[in-house]
Amino acid sequence: MLGLLLCALAVRAQSNEDRTLVLIIGAPGEPEFAELFSVWADLWKQAAVKGALRVRVIGQDAAASTDDRTRLLNVLAEEVSRPAGELWLVFIGHGTYDGHAAKFNLRGPDLSAEDLAAALKPCRRPLVVIQCGSASGPFLPALSAPGRVIITATRSGYEVNFARFGGYLARAIGDPAADLDHDGQVSLLEAFLLAARQVDQFYREQGRLMTEHALLDDNGDGLGTPPEWFHGVRAVKTPEKGKSADGVRAHQMILARGQSEQELSPEARARRDQLEQALSALRARKAEMKEDEYYSQIEKIMVETARLYPDK
Repeated sequence: MLGLLLCALAVRAQSNEDRTLVLIIGAPGEPEFAELFSVWADLWKQAAVKGALRVRVIGQDAAASTDDRTRLLNVLAEEVSRPAGELWLVFIGHGTYDGHAAKFNLRGPDLSAEDLAAALKPCRRPLVVIQCGSASGPFLPALSAPGRVIITATRSGYEVNFARFGGYLARAIGDPAADLDHDGQVSLLEAFLLAARQVDQFYREQGRLMTEHALLDDNGDGLGTPPEWFHGVRAVKTPEKGKSADGVRAHQMILARGQSEQELSPEARARRDQLEQALSALRARKAEMKEDEYYSQIEKIMVETARLYPDK
């Protein structure tokens, strides 16, 4: 672990970025879930150390808390006030839905989707929220906004059975097998897709009705995209009414960055991300453009992108 810590400090110094992972471990209810949630949390911590993120944990201290909700809201107020750097929030635990409000179960008062949306409203940092609990679907439209990546383990509040997605995602975020585009790093989109496939495989092998369907939103429309809409890292289906598909921004969010990604300055990375988003929008308009114009614009984007990377 000391070696990983030293590696994290070196990468942070090199990237000159201040990124934070806040892990929220909910009330387990049963000892078996406490052990399971602890394993999942440890996997996120290991990946965060490799990615040089500051890690803050709610709900895992030895002394039982009677109000983790207040502790979490205080931590979020502090993190939201920071001017820059990615903020990742990962919720590991159980959830409930009463037909009106979705909540994440904490020791003491639970946290509603509306509570979290209000706490994050002032946030101007690049934001990732991963809600791994059951009945987490309503968190997606409540939190969706431009510049954010939102993932939920379920597509609605009525999927109330224990969600296994969180365990598969915790493993996938640091698993080289998730690297679909073979660039030496695992993006959040790639981890999402691998975890979703493994959830599906679990239910098929067990011969059980699937009771959880993960969603991803990263374009701010609050709709979410299911994993089966993707081929590789690109969405091959699009929502109705001219809405754009998700996935581009999530593929740019990388917890543990590869060497070439580390060599980019924050400014160059931000510009690269803009260019990739422009490329995705251009591809979506291909059918309505003249061929010469389309490929001319593609070339301009690709040339500028290549110039951002340091010469080898």
